[in-house]
Amino acid sequence: MAGTGSKAALDVVIMAAGKGTRMKSARPKVLHRLGGRALLAHVLDRAMQLSARRAIVITGHGAAEVEAAVQALPLHGLQLAFARQEPQLGTGHAVQQALPQLPDDGVALILSGDVPLTETDTLQALLAACDGSRLALLTLDMPDPTGYGRIVRQGEKVEAIVEHKDASDDQRRITEIYSGIMAVPTRLLRGWLARLDNQNAQQEYYLTDVVKFAVADGVPVVAHRITDAAQVAGVNSPAQLAELERAYQLRRAQALMAQGVRLADPTRFDVRGELSCGADVEIDVGCVFEGRVELGEGVRIGAHCVIANARIAAGAVVHPFTHIDGEKLGVEVGEGALIGPFARLRPGAQLGAEVHIGNFVEVKNSTLAAGAKANHLAYLGDATVGERVNYGAGSITANYDGANKHRTVIEADVHVGSNCVLVAPVTLGAGGTIGGGSTITKNTPPGALTVARGKQLSLPNWQRPAKKK
Repeated sequence: MAGTGSKAALDVVIMAAGKGTRMKSARPKVLHRLGGRALLAHVLDRAMQLSARRAIVITGHGAAEVEAAVQALPLHGLQLAFARQEPQLGTGHAVQQALPQLPDDGVALILSGDVPLTETDTLQALLAACDGSRLALLTLDMPDPTGYGRIVRQGEKVEAIVEHKDASDDQRRITEIYSGIMAVPTRLLRGWLARLDNQNAQQEYYLTDVVKFAVADGVPVVAHRITDAAQVAGVNSPAQLAELERAYQLRRAQALMAQGVRLADPTRFDVRGELSCGADVEIDVGCVFEGRVELGEGVRIGAHCVIANARIAAGAVVHPFTHIDGEKLGVEVGEGALIGPFARLRPGAQLGAEVHIGNFVEVKNSTLAAGAKANHLAYLGDATVGERVNYGAGSITANYDGANKHRTVIEADVHVGSNCVLVAPVTLGAGGTIGGGSTITKNTPPGALTVARGKQLSLPNWQRPAKKK
């Protein structure tokens, strides 16, 4: 099995039963979001990247909600199982609940559902250290190890993990801590878990006690030590979640900059999904990318834009404070298009090359052909717009009759004046002109000027009413 360092199959056990009291939230802790996705989803990603045979998620608090959320994730063939920990009597007790679903021919990788940033390479190194026969621990040197289990060594050999509350003064001065992540042959783990007791300060069954059993049985205990604390940081409070969010986003930003993307400030940048960029992409500060977003070569994104589920072709410019959200239908922006500032593109907006969508213009479920322009204060909904159309300020498509949506067709080279209402279904013939302030309820012929408004009337010497004294 890939990544285990041996031929043993890999089974991933994820502890996700905790309530997360300090989160002060009705939502189970492992479902709080990092980078737009549940913490637990990030951990399951590692299982998939390691080509694990199966993942066993141990649930407890909010078990039904957690299990439903996991089952809704795309797991790409990863076998999924659940084990309930009720009541919750410690980490060793948690893993005991997964044992019935763990075959003895595999290696068990124990992860935590609230530790989302462990890198795949780190876990592969841990599995290589395990090599299907040893107990391998992931450890970290910390300047302040308060609250963490300490690694007690005799030379390079690991002899024990001592929980902070049970540690002596000398042991508390040890700075190498256990991360909560281990890899262990399941056949050995099964026997060690059967020997656990709760004779400790917390009266819990500690998973870390398996170290002393391994030592007693002559099984080598090895440690893969890292220095990147974010990889093993857990989430126990909103403050810790926010801290990890920034660490996660900075990693994303650094990866994009390594590919050549120019970020005005990598600390003011958020990806909450998938972002792919071509060469020479520039992104200003405060931008948020959600869902799946593709930016073509030379795309420029202005400050404080929110872009979700969209493809933006080469050379397009999205000016500041633009909101693009394609949801399930997606948004397409053509080559060289100019969008914003303060524009809104909604699901189904399909914009051709060199289209201009200006300030306070909203486009929904509409196709605009090459060179079409709607530069100011306008709405295009359920519309098909031809090439080189000029759509005037303040004009709207009245696409909804209170029960059904209807489509507006604006053929090539039409000029729509300001403050027009196009009452769908309606077609404006190619090359026609719609006079400003018109309400169009019928199809218009090609090449014609169409005006539909009341006759202007002026009354000379008219006096406004005066206020009564």
